[in-house]
Amino acid sequence: MPTQPADDELELIRQSGAALRVGRLSLSAGTGSYRVKASMARVARALGVDRHEAHVTLTEITTTSHRGSSFRTEVAEVRTIGINADRLSRLEVLASRLEADAERGRLATVDEVNTALDDIASRPPLYPALLNALWSAVACAAFAFLNNAGPVEIVAVAFGAGLGQLVRRALLHRGFNQFGVTMLAAATACVGYLAFVEVLFELGATEAHHQAGYVSAVLFLIPGFALVTGALDLARLDFSAGTARLVHALMLLTSAALALWGVSEVVGLSPDPVAPMALDPGVLLLLRFAASFLGVLGFALMFNSPWPMALGAATVGMVANVLRLVLVDSGVVAQASAAAACLVVGLLAAVVAPRLHVPRITISVPAVVIMVPGVTAYRAVFHLSNGETTDALVYAVQAGLVVVSISIGLAVARMLTDRTWAYER
Repeated sequence: MPTQPADDELELIRQSGAALRVGRLSLSAGTGSYRVKASMARVARALGVDRHEAHVTLTEITTTSHRGSSFRTEVAEVRTIGINADRLSRLEVLASRLEADAERGRLATVDEVNTALDDIASRPPLYPALLNALWSAVACAAFAFLNNAGPVEIVAVAFGAGLGQLVRRALLHRGFNQFGVTMLAAATACVGYLAFVEVLFELGATEAHHQAGYVSAVLFLIPGFALVTGALDLARLDFSAGTARLVHALMLLTSAALALWGVSEVVGLSPDPVAPMALDPGVLLLLRFAASFLGVLGFALMFNSPWPMALGAATVGMVANVLRLVLVDSGVVAQASAAAACLVVGLLAAVVAPRLHVPRITISVPAVVIMVPGVTAYRAVFHLSNGETTDALVYAVQAGLVVVSISIGLAVARMLTDRTWAYER
Protein backbone atom coordinates (compact mmCIF):
# COMPACT_ATOMS: atom_id res chain seq x y z
CA MET A 1 0.00 0.00 0.00
CA PRO A 2 1.34 3.49 -0.85
CA THR A 3 2.11 5.58 2.19
CA GLN A 4 0.54 8.98 2.66
CA PRO A 5 2.94 11.93 2.76
CA ALA A 6 3.54 13.43 6.17
CA ASP A 7 2.22 16.85 7.06
CA ASP A 8 5.64 18.47 6.63
CA GLU A 9 5.97 16.90 3.17
CA LEU A 10 2.53 18.20 2.19
CA GLU A 11 3.59 21.65 3.35
CA LEU A 12 6.78 21.41 1.26
CA ILE A 13 4.64 20.52 -1.77
CA ARG A 14 2.49 23.62 -1.21
CA GLN A 15 5.54 25.83 -0.63
CA SER A 16 7.23 24.53 -3.77
CA GLY A 17 4.07 25.22 -5.77
CA ALA A 18 3.89 28.80 -4.53
CA ALA A 19 7.54 29.44 -5.44
CA LEU A 20 7.00 27.90 -8.88
CA ARG A 21 4.00 30.14 -9.42
CA VAL A 22 6.24 33.17 -8.81
CA GLY A 23 8.55 31.85 -11.51
CA ARG A 24 5.74 31.31 -13.99
CA LEU A 25 4.43 34.84 -13.52
CA SER A 26 7.94 36.28 -13.84
CA LEU A 27 8.73 34.29 -16.98
CA SER A 28 5.44 35.23 -18.64
CA ALA A 29 6.19 38.91 -17.94
CA GLY A 30 9.37 38.77 -20.04
CA THR A 31 12.24 38.84 -17.57
CA GLY A 32 15.49 36.89 -17.93
CA SER A 33 16.07 33.46 -16.46
CA TYR A 34 18.49 34.79 -13.82
CA ARG A 35 15.74 37.04 -12.46
CA VAL A 36 13.20 34.20 -12.53
CA LYS A 37 15.54 31.96 -10.53
CA ALA A 38 16.35 34.70 -8.03
CA SER A 39 12.67 35.57 -7.44
CA MET A 40 11.70 31.93 -6.86
CA ALA A 41 14.62 31.33 -4.50
CA ARG A 42 13.84 34.43 -2.43
CA VAL A 43 10.18 33.53 -2.03
CA ALA A 44 11.02 29.90 -1.29
CA ARG A 45 13.40 30.90 1.51
CA ALA A 46 10.79 33.28 2.90
CA LEU A 47 8.38 30.33 3.04
CA GLY A 48 10.84 28.18 4.99
CA VAL A 49 12.43 26.13 2.21
CA ASP A 50 16.07 25.32 2.94
CA ARG A 51 17.31 25.33 -0.64
CA HIS A 52 15.66 26.04 -3.97
CA GLU A 53 17.21 25.21 -7.34
CA ALA A 54 15.78 25.83 -10.80
CA HIS A 55 16.44 25.35 -14.48
CA VAL A 56 14.69 27.96 -16.62
CA THR A 57 14.39 28.16 -20.40
CA LEU A 58 12.29 30.43 -22.59
CA THR A 59 9.06 28.51 -21.95
CA GLU A 60 9.80 25.92 -19.25
CA ILE A 61 10.75 25.84 -15.58
CA THR A 62 12.07 22.87 -13.63
CA THR A 63 12.46 23.40 -9.88
CA THR A 64 13.53 21.41 -6.86
CA SER A 65 12.77 22.55 -3.31
CA HIS A 66 14.68 21.01 -0.39
CA ARG A 67 13.86 20.97 3.31
CA GLY A 68 15.75 18.60 5.53
CA SER A 69 15.80 15.18 3.89
CA SER A 70 12.69 15.90 1.79
CA PHE A 71 12.61 17.43 -1.66
CA ARG A 72 10.01 18.27 -4.27
CA THR A 73 10.68 18.53 -8.04
CA GLU A 74 8.17 20.15 -10.38
CA VAL A 75 8.03 21.09 -14.05
CA ALA A 76 5.92 23.88 -15.55
CA GLU A 77 5.44 25.26 -19.05
CA VAL A 78 4.72 28.91 -19.89
CA ARG A 79 3.27 29.32 -23.37
CA THR A 80 2.33 32.98 -23.16
CA ILE A 81 5.44 35.14 -23.55
CA GLY A 82 5.01 38.88 -23.30
CA ILE A 83 6.32 41.96 -21.55
CA ASN A 84 4.64 43.31 -18.44
CA ALA A 85 6.87 45.69 -16.50
CA ASP A 86 4.18 46.42 -13.92
CA ARG A 87 3.91 42.71 -13.06
CA LEU A 88 7.70 42.41 -12.76
CA SER A 89 7.76 45.38 -10.41
CA ARG A 90 5.02 43.99 -8.20
CA LEU A 91 6.69 40.59 -8.02
CA GLU A 92 9.94 42.29 -7.01
CA VAL A 93 8.15 44.25 -4.28
CA LEU A 94 6.50 41.06 -3.01
CA ALA A 95 9.78 39.12 -2.93
CA SER A 96 11.56 41.97 -1.14
CA ARG A 97 8.79 42.27 1.46
CA LEU A 98 8.72 38.54 2.16
CA GLU A 99 12.52 38.42 2.36
CA ALA A 100 12.59 41.31 4.83
CA ASP A 101 9.95 39.64 7.00
CA ALA A 102 11.94 36.39 6.98
CA GLU A 103 15.07 38.21 8.12
CA ARG A 104 13.07 39.53 11.07
CA GLY A 105 12.04 35.97 11.95
CA ARG A 106 8.57 35.92 10.42
CA LEU A 107 8.14 33.28 7.73
CA ALA A 108 5.40 33.75 5.16
CA THR A 109 2.54 31.30 4.76
CA VAL A 110 1.57 29.68 1.48
CA ASP A 111 -1.91 31.19 1.67
CA GLU A 112 -0.44 34.66 2.15
CA VAL A 113 1.81 34.28 -0.89
CA ASN A 114 -0.94 32.83 -3.07
CA THR A 115 -3.31 35.65 -2.14
CA ALA A 116 -0.69 38.22 -3.17
CA LEU A 117 -0.01 36.33 -6.41
CA ASP A 118 -3.74 36.15 -7.16
CA ASP A 119 -3.88 39.94 -6.93
CA ILE A 120 -0.83 40.38 -9.18
CA ALA A 121 -2.01 37.86 -11.79
CA SER A 122 -5.52 39.34 -11.99
CA ARG A 123 -4.45 42.93 -12.58
CA PRO A 124 -5.50 44.15 -16.04
CA PRO A 125 -3.12 46.15 -18.26
CA LEU A 126 -2.50 49.68 -17.00
CA TYR A 127 -3.45 51.22 -20.33
CA PRO A 128 -6.36 50.39 -22.67
CA ALA A 129 -5.75 49.33 -26.26
CA LEU A 130 -6.00 52.78 -27.83
CA LEU A 131 -3.66 54.32 -25.29
CA ASN A 132 -1.22 51.44 -25.74
CA ALA A 133 -1.29 52.09 -29.49
CA LEU A 134 -0.59 55.76 -28.81
CA TRP A 135 2.56 54.85 -26.87
CA SER A 136 3.71 52.78 -29.85
CA ALA A 137 3.05 55.72 -32.15
CA VAL A 138 5.06 58.09 -29.95
CA ALA A 139 8.00 55.68 -29.70
CA CYS A 140 8.20 55.00 -33.43
CA ALA A 141 7.75 58.68 -34.34
CA ALA A 142 10.72 59.49 -32.11
CA PHE A 143 12.63 56.63 -33.73
CA ALA A 144 11.78 58.10 -37.15
CA PHE A 145 13.30 61.47 -36.25
CA LEU A 146 16.46 59.80 -34.96
CA ASN A 147 16.60 57.94 -38.29
CA ASN A 148 16.64 61.29 -40.15
CA ALA A 149 12.93 61.39 -41.04
CA GLY A 150 11.22 64.70 -41.75
CA PRO A 151 7.92 66.04 -40.34
CA VAL A 152 5.72 64.26 -42.90
CA GLU A 153 7.41 60.91 -42.30
CA ILE A 154 7.21 61.34 -38.53
CA VAL A 155 3.45 61.89 -38.61
CA ALA A 156 2.94 59.02 -41.05
CA VAL A 157 5.10 56.71 -38.93
CA ALA A 158 3.02 57.55 -35.86
CA PHE A 159 -0.17 56.66 -37.73
CA GLY A 160 1.18 53.39 -39.11
CA ALA A 161 2.81 52.26 -35.85
CA GLY A 162 -0.29 53.00 -33.80
CA LEU A 163 -2.44 51.03 -36.23
CA GLY A 164 -0.02 48.11 -36.22
CA GLN A 165 0.21 47.94 -32.44
CA LEU A 166 -3.58 48.05 -32.18
CA VAL A 167 -3.78 44.97 -34.43
CA ARG A 168 -0.98 43.17 -32.61
CA ARG A 169 -2.44 43.68 -29.15
CA ALA A 170 -5.94 42.64 -30.21
CA LEU A 171 -4.72 39.40 -31.80
CA LEU A 172 -2.23 38.45 -29.08
CA HIS A 173 -4.89 38.86 -26.39
CA ARG A 174 -6.99 36.37 -28.36
CA GLY A 175 -4.21 33.80 -28.32
CA PHE A 176 -3.12 33.85 -31.96
CA ASN A 177 0.32 32.61 -32.98
CA GLN A 178 2.95 35.18 -32.06
CA PHE A 179 4.92 34.99 -35.29
CA GLY A 180 1.86 35.22 -37.50
CA VAL A 181 0.64 38.20 -35.49
CA THR A 182 4.02 39.89 -35.86
CA MET A 183 3.90 39.54 -39.65
CA LEU A 184 0.35 40.85 -39.82
CA ALA A 185 1.13 43.79 -37.51
CA ALA A 186 4.21 44.70 -39.56
CA ALA A 187 2.22 44.61 -42.80
CA THR A 188 -0.55 46.69 -41.23
CA ALA A 189 1.89 49.33 -39.95
CA CYS A 190 3.69 49.52 -43.30
CA VAL A 191 0.49 49.76 -45.35
CA GLY A 192 -0.92 52.31 -42.90
CA TYR A 193 2.17 54.48 -43.32
CA LEU A 194 2.09 54.27 -47.11
CA ALA A 195 -1.66 54.93 -47.26
CA PHE A 196 -1.26 58.01 -45.07
CA VAL A 197 1.51 59.39 -47.28
CA GLU A 198 -0.45 58.54 -50.44
CA VAL A 199 -3.50 60.48 -49.20
CA LEU A 200 -1.31 63.51 -48.50
CA PHE A 201 0.25 63.15 -51.96
CA GLU A 202 -3.14 63.00 -53.67
CA LEU A 203 -4.20 66.11 -51.77
CA GLY A 204 -1.07 67.90 -52.92
CA ALA A 205 0.22 68.31 -49.37
CA THR A 206 3.46 66.38 -49.89
CA GLU A 207 5.71 64.74 -52.47
CA ALA A 208 6.11 61.06 -53.32
CA HIS A 209 9.64 60.78 -51.90
CA HIS A 210 8.24 60.81 -48.35
CA GLN A 211 7.53 57.11 -48.80
CA ALA A 212 11.19 56.46 -47.97
CA GLY A 213 10.74 56.47 -44.17
CA TYR A 214 8.29 53.58 -43.91
CA VAL A 215 10.72 51.20 -42.13
CA SER A 216 10.42 53.22 -38.91
CA ALA A 217 6.70 52.40 -38.75
CA VAL A 218 7.45 48.77 -37.79
CA LEU A 219 10.09 49.44 -35.15
CA PHE A 220 7.59 48.83 -32.34
CA LEU A 221 8.05 45.14 -33.23
CA ILE A 222 11.74 45.12 -32.28
CA PRO A 223 12.12 42.30 -29.72
CA GLY A 224 14.32 44.42 -27.48
CA PHE A 225 13.47 42.66 -24.22
CA ALA A 226 14.23 39.23 -25.72
CA LEU A 227 17.49 40.39 -27.29
CA VAL A 228 18.80 42.05 -24.15
CA THR A 229 17.66 39.44 -21.62
CA GLY A 230 18.94 36.65 -23.87
CA ALA A 231 22.37 38.23 -24.09
CA LEU A 232 22.44 38.83 -20.34
CA ASP A 233 21.52 35.19 -19.74
CA LEU A 234 24.52 34.20 -21.86
CA ALA A 235 26.70 36.52 -19.78
CA ARG A 236 25.55 34.54 -16.74
CA LEU A 237 26.57 31.30 -18.51
CA ASP A 238 22.93 30.26 -18.83
CA PHE A 239 23.29 29.07 -22.39
CA SER A 240 20.01 27.16 -22.72
CA ALA A 241 17.87 30.15 -21.75
CA GLY A 242 20.06 32.71 -23.51
CA THR A 243 20.19 30.82 -26.79
CA ALA A 244 16.44 30.18 -26.76
CA ARG A 245 15.70 33.86 -26.13
CA LEU A 246 18.00 35.02 -28.91
CA VAL A 247 16.48 32.53 -31.36
CA HIS A 248 13.01 33.71 -30.34
CA ALA A 249 14.04 37.33 -30.90
CA LEU A 250 15.57 36.49 -34.28
CA MET A 251 12.40 34.71 -35.38
CA LEU A 252 10.26 37.70 -34.39
CA LEU A 253 12.61 40.08 -36.16
CA THR A 254 12.62 37.91 -39.28
CA SER A 255 8.83 37.63 -39.26
CA ALA A 256 8.45 41.41 -39.20
CA ALA A 257 11.18 41.92 -41.79
CA LEU A 258 9.66 39.41 -44.22
CA ALA A 259 6.31 41.17 -44.00
CA LEU A 260 8.07 44.48 -44.62
CA TRP A 261 9.86 42.98 -47.62
CA GLY A 262 6.60 41.62 -49.00
CA VAL A 263 4.91 45.02 -48.88
CA SER A 264 8.02 46.63 -50.37
CA GLU A 265 7.96 44.23 -53.30
CA VAL A 266 4.28 44.85 -53.99
CA VAL A 267 4.56 48.65 -54.02
CA GLY A 268 8.11 48.85 -55.39
CA LEU A 269 9.96 50.45 -52.48
CA SER A 270 13.41 49.97 -50.99
CA PRO A 271 14.40 50.79 -47.37
CA ASP A 272 17.36 52.93 -48.36
CA PRO A 273 18.99 55.28 -45.82
CA VAL A 274 17.43 58.74 -45.60
CA ALA A 275 19.58 61.86 -45.87
CA PRO A 276 19.58 63.88 -42.61
CA MET A 277 17.85 67.23 -42.40
CA ALA A 278 19.99 70.37 -42.35
CA LEU A 279 19.57 71.64 -38.79
CA ASP A 280 21.56 73.95 -36.55
CA PRO A 281 23.78 71.81 -34.26
CA GLY A 282 22.24 73.29 -31.12
CA VAL A 283 18.70 72.71 -32.36
CA LEU A 284 19.63 69.18 -33.45
CA LEU A 285 21.01 68.40 -29.99
CA LEU A 286 17.85 69.62 -28.27
CA LEU A 287 15.63 67.66 -30.66
CA ARG A 288 17.72 64.55 -30.04
CA PHE A 289 17.21 64.93 -26.30
CA ALA A 290 13.45 65.31 -26.82
CA ALA A 291 13.18 62.44 -29.30
CA SER A 292 15.27 60.09 -27.13
CA PHE A 293 13.17 60.89 -24.06
CA LEU A 294 9.88 60.39 -25.90
CA GLY A 295 11.10 57.27 -27.66
CA VAL A 296 12.11 55.51 -24.45
CA LEU A 297 9.00 56.79 -22.67
CA GLY A 298 6.78 55.38 -25.43
CA PHE A 299 8.47 51.99 -25.31
CA ALA A 300 8.34 51.85 -21.51
CA LEU A 301 4.63 52.67 -21.42
CA MET A 302 3.99 50.18 -24.23
CA PHE A 303 5.65 47.58 -21.96
CA ASN A 304 2.97 48.35 -19.33
CA SER A 305 5.30 50.36 -17.08
CA PRO A 306 3.76 52.64 -14.44
CA TRP A 307 4.48 56.32 -15.04
CA PRO A 308 7.24 56.72 -12.40
CA MET A 309 9.08 53.71 -13.84
CA ALA A 310 8.61 54.94 -17.42
CA LEU A 311 9.86 58.44 -16.58
CA GLY A 312 12.91 56.98 -14.86
CA ALA A 313 13.71 54.83 -17.89
CA ALA A 314 13.12 57.76 -20.25
CA THR A 315 15.50 60.01 -18.34
CA VAL A 316 18.24 57.37 -18.27
CA GLY A 317 17.71 56.49 -21.93
CA MET A 318 17.70 60.14 -23.02
CA VAL A 319 21.12 60.82 -21.47
CA ALA A 320 22.68 57.61 -22.79
CA ASN A 321 21.26 57.74 -26.31
CA VAL A 322 22.32 61.34 -26.91
CA LEU A 323 25.78 60.38 -25.66
CA ARG A 324 25.80 57.54 -28.20
CA LEU A 325 24.79 59.84 -31.06
CA VAL A 326 27.42 62.41 -30.10
CA LEU A 327 30.08 59.69 -30.05
CA VAL A 328 29.00 58.45 -33.49
CA ASP A 329 29.11 61.99 -34.87
CA SER A 330 32.61 62.32 -33.42
CA GLY A 331 33.83 59.37 -35.46
CA VAL A 332 33.56 56.59 -32.88
CA VAL A 333 32.38 53.33 -34.45
CA ALA A 334 28.74 52.44 -33.81
CA GLN A 335 29.41 49.36 -31.69
CA ALA A 336 31.85 51.15 -29.37
CA SER A 337 29.41 54.04 -29.00
CA ALA A 338 26.61 51.63 -28.13
CA ALA A 339 28.73 49.81 -25.56
CA ALA A 340 29.69 53.07 -23.84
CA ALA A 341 26.10 54.32 -23.84
CA CYS A 342 24.76 51.04 -22.42
CA LEU A 343 27.43 51.05 -19.73
CA VAL A 344 26.03 54.45 -18.71
CA VAL A 345 22.51 53.01 -18.80
CA GLY A 346 23.49 50.15 -16.52
CA LEU A 347 25.26 52.41 -14.03
CA LEU A 348 22.40 54.91 -13.92
CA ALA A 349 19.82 52.12 -13.62
CA ALA A 350 21.71 50.81 -10.58
CA VAL A 351 21.09 54.19 -8.95
CA VAL A 352 17.57 54.92 -10.20
CA ALA A 353 15.89 51.48 -9.89
CA PRO A 354 16.39 51.02 -6.10
CA ARG A 355 15.00 54.49 -5.46
CA LEU A 356 11.89 53.65 -7.46
CA HIS A 357 11.69 50.17 -5.84
CA VAL A 358 11.59 48.45 -9.23
CA PRO A 359 13.73 45.74 -10.89
CA ARG A 360 16.74 47.15 -12.68
CA ILE A 361 15.70 45.46 -15.92
CA THR A 362 12.53 47.58 -16.12
CA ILE A 363 14.72 50.68 -16.30
CA SER A 364 17.64 49.45 -18.36
CA VAL A 365 15.87 47.51 -21.13
CA PRO A 366 13.45 50.26 -22.27
CA ALA A 367 16.39 52.68 -22.12
CA VAL A 368 18.45 50.59 -24.55
CA VAL A 369 15.68 49.41 -26.88
CA ILE A 370 15.97 52.71 -28.72
CA MET A 371 19.60 51.81 -29.46
CA VAL A 372 18.78 48.42 -30.99
CA PRO A 373 19.57 48.71 -34.74
CA GLY A 374 16.14 47.67 -35.95
CA VAL A 375 16.34 49.53 -39.26
CA THR A 376 19.71 47.93 -40.02
CA ALA A 377 18.36 44.45 -39.20
CA TYR A 378 15.31 44.97 -41.41
CA ARG A 379 17.52 46.09 -44.28
CA ALA A 380 19.61 42.93 -43.88
CA VAL A 381 16.56 40.68 -44.28
CA PHE A 382 15.24 42.84 -47.14
CA HIS A 383 18.44 42.51 -49.17
CA LEU A 384 18.75 38.81 -48.31
CA SER A 385 15.23 38.19 -49.58
CA ASN A 386 16.17 39.93 -52.83
CA GLY A 387 19.26 37.76 -53.24
CA GLU A 388 21.63 40.68 -52.57
CA THR A 389 23.88 38.65 -50.29
CA THR A 390 26.74 41.13 -49.95
CA ASP A 391 24.51 44.02 -48.88
CA ALA A 392 22.59 41.71 -46.54
CA LEU A 393 25.79 40.51 -44.91
CA VAL A 394 27.05 44.06 -44.38
CA TYR A 395 23.85 45.14 -42.63
CA ALA A 396 23.59 41.90 -40.63
CA VAL A 397 27.15 42.23 -39.31
CA GLN A 398 26.55 45.88 -38.40
CA ALA A 399 23.37 45.02 -36.51
CA GLY A 400 24.93 42.01 -34.80
CA LEU A 401 27.96 43.96 -33.57
CA VAL A 402 25.76 46.68 -32.09
CA VAL A 403 23.50 44.16 -30.30
CA VAL A 404 26.55 42.39 -28.85
CA SER A 405 27.96 45.75 -27.75
CA ILE A 406 24.69 46.69 -26.05
CA SER A 407 24.83 43.45 -24.08
CA ILE A 408 28.47 43.97 -23.16
CA GLY A 409 27.78 47.46 -21.84
CA LEU A 410 24.88 46.27 -19.66
CA ALA A 411 26.74 43.20 -18.45
CA VAL A 412 29.83 45.20 -17.44
CA ALA A 413 27.62 47.65 -15.56
CA ARG A 414 26.02 44.76 -13.65
CA MET A 415 29.43 43.33 -12.82
CA LEU A 416 30.53 46.69 -11.46
CA THR A 417 27.43 47.19 -9.31
CA ASP A 418 26.25 43.66 -8.36
CA ARG A 419 28.43 41.13 -6.53
CA THR A 420 26.33 38.21 -7.77
CA TRP A 421 27.35 39.16 -11.31
CA ALA A 422 30.97 39.94 -10.49
CA TYR A 423 31.72 36.58 -8.82
CA GLU A 424 30.85 32.99 -9.64
CA ARG A 425 29.40 31.17 -6.66
